[in-house]
Amino acid sequence: MISTHDSRMESAHYARMGRQECEKIHMATLEILERTGVDVHDEQAREILIGGGARADGIRVRIPEFMVARALAQVPRRLTLYDRNKQPAIRAWGYRTYYGGGSDCLNILDHRTGLRRKPVLQDVIDAVTVMDALPEIDFVMSLFLPSDVDQQIYDRYQMEVMLNHTTKPIVFVSPDFEGCRAAVEMCEAVAGGEEAFRRHPFATCYINVTSGLTANQEALRKCIYLAEKGLPQLWIPLNAGGVNSPATTAGCMASMNAGILTGVVLAQLVREGSPVAVPGWNGGPYNLKTMVGNYVLADEQGVPTAMGKYYGLPVFGLGGATDAKVLDQQAGMEITVSLMTALIHGANIVHDVGFMDAGLQGSLQLQVIANETIGFLRAATRGVVVDDETLALDVIDELGPTGSYLQHPHTLRHYKEPFHSRLFDKGPYSLWLKKGGMTMEQQAATAIDEILKKHRTEPLPEEVRRAIKAIVQREQAWIDGSNAGR
Repeated sequence: MISTHDSRMESAHYARMGRQECEKIHMATLEILERTGVDVHDEQAREILIGGGARADGIRVRIPEFMVARALAQVPRRLTLYDRNKQPAIRAWGYRTYYGGGSDCLNILDHRTGLRRKPVLQDVIDAVTVMDALPEIDFVMSLFLPSDVDQQIYDRYQMEVMLNHTTKPIVFVSPDFEGCRAAVEMCEAVAGGEEAFRRHPFATCYINVTSGLTANQEALRKCIYLAEKGLPQLWIPLNAGGVNSPATTAGCMASMNAGILTGVVLAQLVREGSPVAVPGWNGGPYNLKTMVGNYVLADEQGVPTAMGKYYGLPVFGLGGATDAKVLDQQAGMEITVSLMTALIHGANIVHDVGFMDAGLQGSLQLQVIANETIGFLRAATRGVVVDDETLALDVIDELGPTGSYLQHPHTLRHYKEPFHSRLFDKGPYSLWLKKGGMTMEQQAATAIDEILKKHRTEPLPEEVRRAIKAIVQREQAWIDGSNAGR
């Protein structure tokens, strides 16, 4: 069964691995956790795990099966994100799929010039504005790493922009623990306090973990902090098959899964019932020909998502990305395939829409094109309503073989229901020429300019804007003071 939000169909579900394969990987993961263990690079995290029943030899921590079973019984199967107005916007469980951008691209493919350049903070503002406006984009990320702010705290500036320029849910990334804490403080200022944000979280942290068998200190501190607050987190260890894990898909996934379950166990020891989402990509062979961390590879598709479904946990997936450098046929194929596989496998929160060049480049044009692709895919996998109204037997009998349906009330009630892209050209060649003979790339650029000209987000109250700004200024002063003392 596929669900796109709450529109279901019973016949289109696809799983890359069956329950038997998932069970084998799970059992292998339990052996890895007990026999090999995971390097846990944080003393507090080690103490929490030891207190829960784990064994430690230096930084190496071995976790017994009963701890995993206990944590899996405690972790919620649902993760809900709200919009800024406290309305449920993402119900991340089952086969509900939601799409959004990515973060921290070091380059932008400028839609005005077609050239690659370094992004600035205004590009983050533009990206958030575009994502806020696109109807098929469900959550927002920063997309770009701005080069014109202090690089030690760029994430604080990104968060300020996102809070000011979207009402949609936010997924944020921070290079350090202090950035995660500052982002939560900003969210609490918007929500009206710590408890208000905990009850209606409209933002969540994407925690990058070094690998399946190595949990870095910054990631562990974020995990503990968010769990203490009862906030949802995206705990994402990633392996590179053939580099830091076996080159086989099963071995790569099993060792990565050890890191995933370590985070689930830790979060539940800190606070039972802490929501945790797990990865829906990677877990397969690295591209050893190029040694580039490609974003769209065939062998890993659906493998981590299958494990997430096996555990019944929310899945943080990847789609709408490409390793292409320009908006060419490769880009079109890879964004479509990755969006489709994320959907049919059942990933819940699917990020990186608009990513190019192995995550080094972002494109607003690609986001606009992907927005139309998502609309198509959602329509193509949506359930078909079969009832008296849609069967229209009385209408068929009334009009017979030669009657015209064009002006019939039944047509007027339903003709707006099918999906029709506003961007893809479906008219005759002569009309396309008359409109300027624009390529998809050109149409997407025009659409971006229209959004940036017309779209306005509901502004935050002035006192809230000042409170957010004060946190950013405090962080900048802290960094300036730290640098001055060196």
